Amino acid sequence: MKFTILNGSPKGAESVTMQYILYIKKKHPEHEYNIINIAQAIKKIENDEKRFEDIILQIKESDGVIWGFPLYVMLVCSQYKRFIELISERNAEAAFENKYTIVLSTSIHFYDHTAQNYMQSICDDLKMKYVGNYPADSWDLLYPKRRARWLLFVEEFINHIENKYPTSKHYAPLKIRDFRYTPGKIIEDSEKFDTLGKKILVVSDETNENTNLGKMIKRFTESFSSEIEIINLYDIDVKGGCISCLQCGYDHKCSYIGKDGFFEFWEDVVMTSDILIFAGVIKDRYLSSRWKMVLDRAFYMTHTPTLMGKQMGYLISGPVNQIPNLSQMFQAHIEIQDSNFVDIITDEFGTSEDIDALLHDFARKLVTFSKADYIKPITFLGEGGKKIFRDDIYGRNRFVFLADHDYYEKHGFYDSFPQNDERAKKLNEKLIPLMRIDKLRNKINMKQEFLRPFMKVLEDPNK
Repeated sequence: MKFTILNGSPKGAESVTMQYILYIKKKHPEHEYNIINIAQAIKKIENDEKRFEDIILQIKESDGVIWGFPLYVMLVCSQYKRFIELISERNAEAAFENKYTIVLSTSIHFYDHTAQNYMQSICDDLKMKYVGNYPADSWDLLYPKRRARWLLFVEEFINHIENKYPTSKHYAPLKIRDFRYTPGKIIEDSEKFDTLGKKILVVSDETNENTNLGKMIKRFTESFSSEIEIINLYDIDVKGGCISCLQCGYDHKCSYIGKDGFFEFWEDVVMTSDILIFAGVIKDRYLSSRWKMVLDRAFYMTHTPTLMGKQMGYLISGPVNQIPNLSQMFQAHIEIQDSNFVDIITDEFGTSEDIDALLHDFARKLVTFSKADYIKPITFLGEGGKKIFRDDIYGRNRFVFLADHDYYEKHGFYDSFPQNDERAKKLNEKLIPLMRIDKLRNKINMKQEFLRPFMKVLEDPNK
């Protein structure tokens, strides 16, 4: 049996992800394993059409396809994303149709589900026979029981191919709305919002005013009494995507420093803004690979937030509301940065007049919240993500990400780790011994005990 492995790591053969493939090769040497280092060679693949066609031919001739990648900011890396875009741009979808496939990711389980959801939806869009996903912890291969689990998963994949078992689909094709946004009358000066000295920045991969997104950006910026800075990502000097060298882990210094203009863009322009809007066009089931490259490159600060205290939101052209996975990533990214997620405005619904009103009110809310320094409470998306970072940096990956550890210690990230809530400590010291006495426990009205501290707040006129 012939397997084609599409390696989504910029490290190529030196990636942790590929060690999982080599383990399968060791256990099942009777099969042929064709490993293609997609992410590492993406520029050559993009620029050499014959090389791309050779890869597509190998996929066409294979019995099964394995997508394997390390996680990069809730998704695949930008280089792998670019390959996925090339498949549709060069009309190569037919090579994938009806091919049995699985998806392997390696990570610390920080939003690996969003990456897996994305890849499953891509497989469904390509009409592949998706057998399942394997969200491995990066260190799973070091433990016998976990190795056995991985082996069992792959053997089930082989079993599917040999017996031609059916597979289910979970993602319906996206429905693209045929709609041309036409902004209404010019906003009068009296209706425009004062920026109150706040720096407002719009970053986009599309600023052409003949497109829906370009018109939405223009209409949004016209809601303010001052000129708003708009930056097109293709005007930024970015030489390439993150290569996962992990040099930044020690001191947040990236190997690209001095080689392009990304750091000046991120630190002097993006990080200094008060109100930050990311704008983009849906491409497959995410934004463009250019956007992914920028977000990946911002990881030079690793697990340390860089966009704290901002008002943030999105302007999107395309069916974002049909992709809840993407909306979740948008919200989580902002929450983890300790900023305020305000809204997503899209051209997917409503008339041009409706969109005009939404854009204008979006501007109002951003300025209002910024003036008040309002940051709403984070959801599980932010809370869970932060705690995964905290635990991993405190423990097994501290030696890799020393810069994060130093920042976390300095800024109190470990204050509540594992638990340092003085109120809770005193309450537990008092109540736990009582709860262990059957007669007393049965007399305690737990609903009233939970409500007791709240009643004190509500009944106190000074609180």
